[in-house]
Amino acid sequence: MTTIVAVRKNGVAAIAADTLTTFGNTRLPAHLDASHDKILRIGDSYVGICGSAAHHLVLENLFAKMPEVKLNSKAEIFETFRKLHPILKEECFLNPKEDEEDPYESSQITALIANAHGIFGVYSMREVFEYTQYWAIGSGHEFALGALHHAYSHHDTAADIARASVEAGIALDKNSGTPITLYHVALQN
Repeated sequence: MTTIVAVRKNGVAAIAADTLTTFGNTRLPAHLDASHDKILRIGDSYVGICGSAAHHLVLENLFAKMPEVKLNSKAEIFETFRKLHPILKEECFLNPKEDEEDPYESSQITALIANAHGIFGVYSMREVFEYTQYWAIGSGHEFALGALHHAYSHHDTAADIARASVEAGIALDKNSGTPITLYHVALQN
């Protein structure tokens, strides 16, 4: 899977991710993968995607076709992913079932977004969260969250905090690996 983190501190939002892809017990390291970056640039936003390796290509393709992708608030992100869901099912043959007890169909996507308006998380039933300081997703998220909790008060920059947290995920999660990709953007007041 992956370790992806988003951090906001001192007027900057940062997003970072590992670059390892896994298929069961098989590892595809970054130096063998021409497309190892798990963070997409969509307009002025950075979108880190975890889960199926297919998500990256599917979202990159669909977002490029959408007339206007808005990711600047919880409401805009929800509406974008709400509009995306039927397209995922009809054009990309998404299997929307996770659990019979789920109240909504799943989009099967977990993502973090960083842009000038903040840091956000999107989950499989199109739930959207806005984070005030930091968050992590992926198989290494528990290790990264512990590192984020510690690093937030010990580092001055969002980039340093993000890097330290992904490093923790890489060190402790068997499905995360180097190198790290990292992007940052100035926050609007």
